[in-house]
Amino acid sequence: MSEQLRPYLPYLISVPIILVVLVLRLRGMSRGRPLRAEWLWVTPVLLMVMAGLLTAQAPPTTQEWMWLALPLALGGILGWYRGKMMQISVDPDTHALTAKASPAALYLIVGIILLRYVLNIVSRTEASSWGVRPMFITDLLMAFGIGLLGVQRVEMFLRARRLVTEARAAKAAA
Repeated sequence: MSEQLRPYLPYLISVPIILVVLVLRLRGMSRGRPLRAEWLWVTPVLLMVMAGLLTAQAPPTTQEWMWLALPLALGGILGWYRGKMMQISVDPDTHALTAKASPAALYLIVGIILLRYVLNIVSRTEASSWGVRPMFITDLLMAFGIGLLGVQRVEMFLRARRLVTEARAAKAAA
């Protein structure tokens, strides 16, 4: 293998895999999936635990902690919009919830993945000249992911709870 291609090998392997997964995901988006609102908290909590373990290995400085608020807030804003893009429906008889992702929500994730790859390439070559630790860039991306998934799940939980309450009130009134 050429030494010039060696740095790009992870991308040559992962990009086709990601594209196959995204194509399969787009095909499966036409079907609704059961939504268990009581379990929406699990993914953000697992992400926070993993982020905490990684951050404990190389703790950010005081100034870096302040910078972590920016991607957390940006991820939260995008997470709220991504959660809004999810179509949630309630069966009027059983009150079972179904969620269906919109293509726009998937395109948002594709954009975020592309941004992550660009930042990864740039950070490898420019992090030292910027005076930034590479681990801090990982911390920034983790904060963004926690904001994105955490707030998305909060929005979906609140909306699902409201929809179930409305369905129960409509069934009781009928």
